[in-house]
Amino acid sequence: MKEILNTPAAEAKLHRMAIELAERNQHSDSLVLIGIRENGILIANHIAELLPAYFSGPVQVLSLSINKRDPGEVSLDKDISIEGRSVILIDDVANSGRTMLYALPAIINRKPRQVETLALIERSHKKFPVAVNYVGLSIATTSEEHIEVEMKDGRIVGAWLK
Repeated sequence: MKEILNTPAAEAKLHRMAIELAERNQHSDSLVLIGIRENGILIANHIAELLPAYFSGPVQVLSLSINKRDPGEVSLDKDISIEGRSVILIDDVANSGRTMLYALPAIINRKPRQVETLALIERSHKKFPVAVNYVGLSIATTSEEHIEVEMKDGRIVGAWLK
């Protein structure tokens, strides 16, 4: 196992992404952060904690449940309106783009103004046409290698290449 992110580096990347997110959405009245369970929602909550320093509007956080191995059913933890709002779909690692692609219809059907994507780590193995708008770390890996992000108490402990 090779460490690719430690806690301070991950914190710095999340902070930078929060600033970028606020800058690119400065004309939005509010933001909806949708974190893909399990680690995506923890990252979404952390970004939401950082945003008030840079974004003046309200920020809501929703949790999206999806079986990453068999993504047939997708659900949000709260039934709130996101119509006409700016939505950011968040996951810990963007690998093939499959999880985000399958999550999108559940969001698009609710008629948001725009949907952007954020991932702490992006791998270079896209099989589906999903671009990540906000990336903490892009890493080239082989298709056999995997990335594991470890979280504890809602914070990133580190990320490892296996």
